[in-house]
Amino acid sequence: MRPPVEVSKRFGGVVRALRQQRGMTQQELADACGLDVGYIGGVERGQRNPTLGVMHGIACILDVRLSDVLKKAKL
Repeated sequence: MRPPVEVSKRFGGVVRALRQQRGMTQQELADACGLDVGYIGGVERGQRNPTLGVMHGIACILDVRLSDVLKKAKL
C-alpha cells in the first residue's frame, strides 16, 4: 500500500498537468469547482486529501473521467 502522502502527490500532479494543458489557472478551476483557490493549490501540491466527491468534481471540470486521472497517477 502506498503512503497517503504519495497518493495525494501523484493525484495532485496529474490535476496540475491537466489544468495547465487546458490553459486554466488555479483560480479558474477553483471557481468552476466551487472551491477555494488555496484548496486547489493544496491538492496540486499533495498537501490536501480530497474526498471522492471533490476528486470527481475536479475531473468533471477538467473534462476527464476520474478513472483516467487515477490511471495517469498510477493509483
